[in-house]
Formats: sequence, structure tokens, C-alpha cells
Amino acid sequence: MNEWRFLLARRWAGYLALTIIFAIVCSALGTWQLNRRAEALAEVARIDANYDAEPIPVDEALPDPAAFDVDQRWQVVELSGEYLPADEVVVRNRPFGGTTGFEVITPFRLDGGTVIMIDRGWIPQNSDGRPSEIPEAPPGQVEATARLKAGEGRIEGRTSTGIEFATIDLGELAERVGEPAYTGAYGILVQSGDDATEPPLAAPRPERDEGPHLSYALQWYVFALLAFIGLGWAANQERKGLAEASGASDASRRVPRRPKPQNRGGEDADYEDGVLDRR
Repeated sequence: MNEWRFLLARRWAGYLALTIIFAIVCSALGTWQLNRRAEALAEVARIDANYDAEPIPVDEALPDPAAFDVDQRWQVVELSGEYLPADEVVVRNRPFGGTTGFEVITPFRLDGGTVIMIDRGWIPQNSDGRPSEIPEAPPGQVEATARLKAGEGRIEGRTSTGIEFATIDLGELAERVGEPAYTGAYGILVQSGDDATEPPLAAPRPERDEGPHLSYALQWYVFALLAFIGLGWAANQERKGLAEASGASDASRRVPRRPKPQNRGGEDADYEDGVLDRR
């Protein structure tokens, strides 16, 4: 084990500490990717369970107007009441089909008197970045269905301007209407037939995609393992280098042997005898 004693040096302790820190960071990133995959799978399960389900009355789905459970996302609800076009707003910077525009949010007063915000769909922006013409909401008594979604809250530093909102902030919208309103969720209008092809355009169906999170997680765990493999390889290379240097040093310190003198007496006698015989 003497050939591995160099690992006790402070330098190698530092290398080991850096490797451990790197492995911890990689493992944390791998775990984060697995958590994101779990969230994506949960969203896929919600889409499968709720998106095409039979509608239920909105007051049954949301008995508390201020509450909303994430597992209710995309749940289909029945609506009966009338639109309030005077309090209609648009939400800016909404992507659709590779471009940006506005989503039309129209308050809807239910027969019971509570108002729910309805996203009627997307409209494009005109050349100066303003909303294009907003189609009017159906007047009078309306029967409709919508899919529930949580409000977006408020983004710090981004405020509403006139009828243009930065986000679907249900609290601010409720204040604008001035009537009892749902603040935990809003509805995305379910459109079909010709209504789905005319502005406001219906939101596309959400994708059932868990994303590449599993492969990313495995990559991070492999990086953590490779860090220790690389550290072991570097230690072995240094061990070999030290062993070669030690062998060369021992060879240079070795005293060369002097050759033994050869006994040539017998050869000289034979040579002389041969000369004498020739004479």
C-alpha cells in the first residue's frame, strides 16, 4: 500500500472534496428532473381524467368561490347565466400559432348571482400592437360549458392599462366587476363547430407529454458517477508515474559491476605450443 500513500496528501483531499461536491450537485439536479417528470405525469393524468369528462354544475365543482384544487384543472363545468360585456378585458402577450395576441376575458354572472371569469379565446394584435376587433359576447341568457383553470396572480412590476391586463389576475378582475366572484379559478370556454374557427379562437388541447426529464435525470446521475471514476483514473495515473520515477531513480543509484579478469594462462600456453610445433 505504500504506492498509494500519496493520496494522504492535502492536494488529493481537495480533489476528493471537489468531486463529492460535484456529485452532490449532479444528484440534486437529477432529483429535480425526476420531480419535474412527476409533475408532468400528474398533468397528463389530469388531462386524461378531466378534459373530456361529462360536465358538472359549476357550483358543485367549486362550492367555495375562493378555493381551487390543482386536480380540478381542465374539469368541465356547466354554466347558465349572462355575460357582462361592460367589464370585459383582454390579456396581452399571449402566444398562439407562432404569433402573439390577446385573450378575451369576459365576466359571466351565473343564475345564482356569482360571477365567474370566462376566457372566450384568442384574438390577434393589429399593426400597432393593440387588440384587433373583439367579437361581442352572446347577449341575454346563455348556456355554456367551460374547463376550469387556476388564476395566474399578479406579476410584480406589470400592471393593467385600461382593458389590457398583464395576467389573468382574478382578484383584480373581481374588484373591477364589484360583485361576488370566483377568485380561485376561471373557465376556458368550450367551443365547437363554427365557433371554434372564428375569433376569439379556442385554446388548443394541452399536450400529453411528460418531456425529456427522465433522460436528463439519468444523465446527471451518470455525471456524478463519472466524477468518481475520473478521480480514480487520475489517482492511478499518478501512482504509475511515481512508480516509474522511483524505478529510474533506483537504477541511477546502482554501482556498475567491474568485469572479472579472464584467466588467459591456458590460452597463452596453447598458442606457444603451436608456434613451436610449426618451427
